[in-house]
Amino acid sequence: MKRISHRTVLMLILMGVLVAGVAFFTLRYFLHAGEWVVFPGSPHVYSGSNLSSGRVTDRDGVLLLDSTDGRVYAEDVDIRRATLHLLGDRYGYISAPILDEYADDLVGFNVVNGLFGQDQGANTAVLSISAQVQKTALQALGNHHGTVGVYNYKTGEILCAVTSPTYDPDNMPDIEGDETGAYDGVFLNRFFQTSTVPGSIFKIVTAAAALDTLGDLSQRTFTCNGTWEIGGDTMVCNGTHGTQTLAQAFANSCNIAFGQLALEVGPETLEAYVEDLGITESLSFDGLTTAAGSFDLSDAVDFEVAWAGCGQYNDLINPCQYLTVMGVIANGGEAALPYIMDRVEGNMLGGYQHGKVTTGRVMERWVTDSVAQLMRGNVLNVYGAWQFPDLEVCAKSGTAELGPGDTPNATFAGFIRDENYPLAFIVIVEHGGAGSAAAAPIAGQVLNACVAAMDAQ
Repeated sequence: MKRISHRTVLMLILMGVLVAGVAFFTLRYFLHAGEWVVFPGSPHVYSGSNLSSGRVTDRDGVLLLDSTDGRVYAEDVDIRRATLHLLGDRYGYISAPILDEYADDLVGFNVVNGLFGQDQGANTAVLSISAQVQKTALQALGNHHGTVGVYNYKTGEILCAVTSPTYDPDNMPDIEGDETGAYDGVFLNRFFQTSTVPGSIFKIVTAAAALDTLGDLSQRTFTCNGTWEIGGDTMVCNGTHGTQTLAQAFANSCNIAFGQLALEVGPETLEAYVEDLGITESLSFDGLTTAAGSFDLSDAVDFEVAWAGCGQYNDLINPCQYLTVMGVIANGGEAALPYIMDRVEGNMLGGYQHGKVTTGRVMERWVTDSVAQLMRGNVLNVYGAWQFPDLEVCAKSGTAELGPGDTPNATFAGFIRDENYPLAFIVIVEHGGAGSAAAAPIAGQVLNACVAAMDAQ
């Protein structure tokens, strides 16, 4: 009798282990089956390094990529070139992390029916970008290397994420044999993967920090004689501006005034302010991880702190991340975080739909409103509102010094203050010189294309 009892207990233990094992496997299956099916190199869903299922369109339904039978890109060559760094090329030189991130949705995988999409037709990924805006931005950059980004700071949709140089994936050039420099850094996505010297567009951050820390500066004046001696070093301005208000110093992009403000705010406070804005952090979304920025004043002397407040010293920003800073200022202190995969259609039992995520409260509204007014004054009094017809654009230009003998990068960043077109933007033209001359006209063309794209929906 005891032997039977012992056997019963043993059987119950074994049955318990079996049930626990099945439950554990079932749980892992429902949690990770999609990852198992679409692991890189899977012959069922990959051809070489490319996903071999699914279609990709822009926000308006323009076909950008069809992977259901080979790899068919857009009909328009400029659209193919403008979206290359998002969709990848045929040979894996340029990856497509967005497609890899949503591979299980694109191939139609479902935990109940498996890879039913393989037989019932590929699913369609709808990106937030506009193919026409991408094309406009690439054409506006011309032969310059650089990047253009635009996003909706209310929703987070990225309408434009162009990087140059690029090439036609249907007609890949001899990049290794090129000696002209036309394809230098072509495999790098400058919008997501690089950090760059901001130049004077960083004075937006310094102005916000000064207003928030030092209080009302409306009656304050600054004197610029063209140079400023700081601890044995000489800070040089781009002009001799005399006595000026904060608004005038911002419009003049006066290094002396903003160097003084940076020192008054102090390195620790300025660092903390930059960190709160997320400038030194990476963004992660849709399988993408942006490069981190840099703002380290831990060993900086006064001269270096002053230059850091002007967007020089060791300052670095990522273009995509800096868009969120513009969004925060445009939207009263809190903005949507960017995304590029809007939805995946075609799978009745699955699919994907983006959900809004925000930065949280970063600034007080009175600070953002004050900075926005300074930026609006720049457009009205310096850059020319005629460059942005019928749009209430607020902006700041920059000339990012790189080193002796190098032509500076031209930078331009800002936003449209309009409930119908809540767009923030950034333009970086490598070795373009002055931001107001080289980058502002590009922003004007791209913003007009964005408005047209939004009106068409």
